[in-house]
Amino acid sequence: MDTIKLTIDNKQLEVEKGTSIYNAAKSIGIDIPVLCYMSMKDLCIENKPAGCRICVVEVEGRRNLAPSCSTDCQDNMVVRTHTPRVLNARKTVLEFILSDHPKDCLVCPKSGHCELQDMAVKMGIRKIPGEEIAEMSTYRLDTSPSIIRDLDKCIMCRRCETMCNEVQTVGALSAVNRGFYAAVAPAFEQNLEHSPCTYCGQCVAVCPTGALTEVDHTPEVMTHLADPKKTVVVQTAPAVRAALGEEFGLEPGTLVTGKMVTALRQLGFDYVFDTDFAADLTIMEEGTELLNRLSAHLKGDKEIRLPILTSCCPGWVNFFETYFPDLKNVPSTSKSPQQMFGAIAKSYFAEKKEIRREDMVVVSIMPCLAKKYECQRDEFSVDGNPDVDLSISTRELAAFIKQANIDFDSLPEGEFDNPLGESTGAGVIFGATGGVIEAAARTAYEMHTGKNLEKVDFEQLRGMDGVREATVDFDGLPINIGIAHGLGNARKLLDDVRSGKSKYHAIEIMACPGGCIGGGGQPQHHGQTEILKARAAAIYTEDKNKKIRKSHENPFIKELYSTYLGEPNSELAHKLLHTKYFDKKKKIIVNQ
Repeated sequence: MDTIKLTIDNKQLEVEKGTSIYNAAKSIGIDIPVLCYMSMKDLCIENKPAGCRICVVEVEGRRNLAPSCSTDCQDNMVVRTHTPRVLNARKTVLEFILSDHPKDCLVCPKSGHCELQDMAVKMGIRKIPGEEIAEMSTYRLDTSPSIIRDLDKCIMCRRCETMCNEVQTVGALSAVNRGFYAAVAPAFEQNLEHSPCTYCGQCVAVCPTGALTEVDHTPEVMTHLADPKKTVVVQTAPAVRAALGEEFGLEPGTLVTGKMVTALRQLGFDYVFDTDFAADLTIMEEGTELLNRLSAHLKGDKEIRLPILTSCCPGWVNFFETYFPDLKNVPSTSKSPQQMFGAIAKSYFAEKKEIRREDMVVVSIMPCLAKKYECQRDEFSVDGNPDVDLSISTRELAAFIKQANIDFDSLPEGEFDNPLGESTGAGVIFGATGGVIEAAARTAYEMHTGKNLEKVDFEQLRGMDGVREATVDFDGLPINIGIAHGLGNARKLLDDVRSGKSKYHAIEIMACPGGCIGGGGQPQHHGQTEILKARAAAIYTEDKNKKIRKSHENPFIKELYSTYLGEPNSELAHKLLHTKYFDKKKKIIVNQ
């Protein structure tokens, strides 16, 4: 390994060749402020356009200041990070950025979490010179079903562009214009809704300002909660419980399941259920579908398409319908857990409680912004009444709890309501990459072999590598499994499926880095993959602590099938729990 010796702020150090000044300084505890820079090393994500120039430093022998995020260390380099010249340059640059930035911080949805605001405080900026004569750019607000784009607040850090184009390979965003009018905007149309946007929300997750935020459905939820004629049911996704505590100062990976349930009751929800129940239901349908396809394939049926692709993630489904509509018969037709829950809540549960469908409101708490769009899709409704009425993110729930003046830390542990609140460990692990296919393997193994699965932890399916593969032995039948998280990684596996080169029987795909734990609606992790790992560890801990860890052993799932649905993939089950896919390529201009 080639190494380089250099001096930073009178501290001598040795680093690997190719290390940036910023990372070299960080390795010895020297903090250089950054705004546009973002790094998630474990996921091979790095944004270093050197656009904001907040991270500039003095390099001995160099006339101009150097952006530390994109300047590599050189042998015997001498660097100074906090000289008067450097501090003045950073402050001046930030003042220029602020001069073209709206001053509505009090009502901005990013207030309290805005990196630009934090940087202004850190640099002691109290007045912006020339702001009274500064030219202000003005753009109209762009609202999609999931994401709001306010380009007046764009600072051209280009983090969103990196996530959308390089990591997710969606291609919905690109830089436009110059000077005060420079911004990152949809690449082909004037709004997100008519672009290839998948609503995964990764652009929102990394935006340092309020330029990209989620559509807030909390006011509508509050309206329904105040209506005595409505029965308001809430479901909570597995990844939410592993991240919600961060919004209240708890360590990443702190499980807050019980406190979350109590908080939701105090907010006024009539029934508090667990999306994990529907995750168990998804496994029954998807696992049966996998075994049916495998059986037909082994019998030589050439009409059967393998690999089967998981269908739980709406961001990935949107991506698939835009870029791979020719493979519409490959994914599982099983709905996502969110939509399965809504369909069962407004049929089976509503009938049990003698509630008219129109009088029931189903709200979901999700780590994902694409869920907001998913519940608005026409096929997930009956006579115009949606199966899931509204979806709010983990961040929105935290803000709602704070608004209600609930002391979250002191809440007692609550329990989910039944029958749609009982779940297994298999349902919990849906929140982490590899979790859906692991849950499916636990059930599919026993359904195929008729034998008890002694070791339910398929650790070969876990991890944070963008693309992974494993072979699971179904008692002599080897099942080849592929796993991808991040849409750019998904594209690699789908290209192989399209070309007929795929060697897998089943593939799990999640749109967001780390899976749902890294969803666009989660508390911002600011590029720290340690936070994602802590959330994943929390989910696997909850799985281990569950008495039942296989979906088909959930007693309420058994009751649902025996008293209402019949068998998995039966006529009624197919009507309520399955869907179809559409060709969106014809409707959206995409850059191939």
